[in-house]
Amino acid sequence: MASRFAELAIAACALLACAACGEKADPAASATAGAGGSAGGTALAAAGASPSGSGGSSAGAAAGGASAASDDPDPVLTDSVMTALRALRYDNAAVPPDPSNKYGDLPAARTFGQRLFFDRRLSGRLLEGDNDGSPSTLGVKGENEKVSCAGCHVPQTNFVDTRSPHQQISLAAQWTRRRTPTLLEVGFASLYNWDGRRDSIWAQAIGVFESVNEYNSSRLFIAQQTYALHRAEYESIFGEMPKLDDAQQFPPLSGAETGCDEGPVETAACRGKPGDKADYDGMTPEAQKAVTTVTVNVAKALDAYVRQLRCGSGRFDAWLDGDDSALSRSEQRGAALFVGSAKCVSCHSGPNLTDSKFHNVGLRPATVAVAFTDTDDRGAGEAIPLTIADPLNSKGSFSDGDRGKLPSKVDSALEGAFRTPTLRCAANHPSFMHTGQHTSLAMLMRFFNRGGDPAGFPGTNELEALNLTDREQADLIAFMQTLQGPGPNASLLAPPP
Repeated sequence: MASRFAELAIAACALLACAACGEKADPAASATAGAGGSAGGTALAAAGASPSGSGGSSAGAAAGGASAASDDPDPVLTDSVMTALRALRYDNAAVPPDPSNKYGDLPAARTFGQRLFFDRRLSGRLLEGDNDGSPSTLGVKGENEKVSCAGCHVPQTNFVDTRSPHQQISLAAQWTRRRTPTLLEVGFASLYNWDGRRDSIWAQAIGVFESVNEYNSSRLFIAQQTYALHRAEYESIFGEMPKLDDAQQFPPLSGAETGCDEGPVETAACRGKPGDKADYDGMTPEAQKAVTTVTVNVAKALDAYVRQLRCGSGRFDAWLDGDDSALSRSEQRGAALFVGSAKCVSCHSGPNLTDSKFHNVGLRPATVAVAFTDTDDRGAGEAIPLTIADPLNSKGSFSDGDRGKLPSKVDSALEGAFRTPTLRCAANHPSFMHTGQHTSLAMLMRFFNRGGDPAGFPGTNELEALNLTDREQADLIAFMQTLQGPGPNASLLAPPP
């Protein structure tokens, strides 16, 4: 138990990218992927971390005969430390309105989006042979209409992927390139995806629909399925649909035909989306606009649902509100480190413990899910220029208004940079980093404590070594556990009635 707690602690600042904004990380962590953190975990446990994480009692019981005083020093909570910590208090206020989605807070759109989140009938064929019908897959290669948002954003586990084999990157139509991020608190983000490829939740959803690795679907098929399956509900929110059963205007597609075939993305034959040189490209501009409008509205309904997904306040927030018994001594020391010498707050700031920015933390990719290594991933340096040029961005004609989040230019610092994740409800994720290569908090903490890797990634590493002691690492991870909230209301974890 103590060993497992230590693993949690050792990765806390790593998850945070604690060092990401001013400390250095350690290359060896990625090379020791399977070793988990038993050695590091034992050392941290001996340093005095509380396995239970419960409040009140001293978290650092002496180990190996060490004195209680040396293993469990008093937290140093100065006025400046407390001021910095109060700036992190969870905000239960509603997610601010999204100018790009006028339906974002409409109750009917929320319900429709929730229904769509669990609907597999919008997806195309499974292409990857690892889809063998086992419980960790969504079906068998060649089958269609098997993928839903809930297949990779598992509601019961804080909307991260705990279903795919190895629980690192996701297996949908094919293996994805990166780990599936949580959807909790996503309504507060500025840009979306690990690399900022989209500037709204609804645009991100369309990217998932048309990704050959995820839904392997198309906007033509999405629109036609919505017409066939959800017409009345759609029209009650968005108004009359075009006659998508008119084969003269809209070539009919089935789930077995939509999306792309196997093979390289550059050469694989696709149907139903822009650039297919087939069904979609063959439609009139008016028909193309009608199809895209329906798909955008479907995505805006999904956006309305996802905006409701919150972590909620945790024991840390109760402690800030005056419950002195809510945090152990170890957890209080970890809180002080977080805003102090560990400098985690440099990137993990504000109520959701993220600056919503992109940082290069010197991560040399390692092999995940047995056979995949995400080499030469330029991250935001490659993706944000695509977002700026995207006709589906929030400055475009399908948006209801500009979110004002798109940068005007791409700085060289974005090369190899990825979005700072929220630390709310994050301590129990099965893997960490955009690659999913760190499978315990202990591995993650060791990575950040050493300052990342010296080479093997695009761009320039921002980190410096943290040089934290075992007890400091354990205290930081203890603090991470206090950020667990109750999660979304149970009514949001399943399809609506």
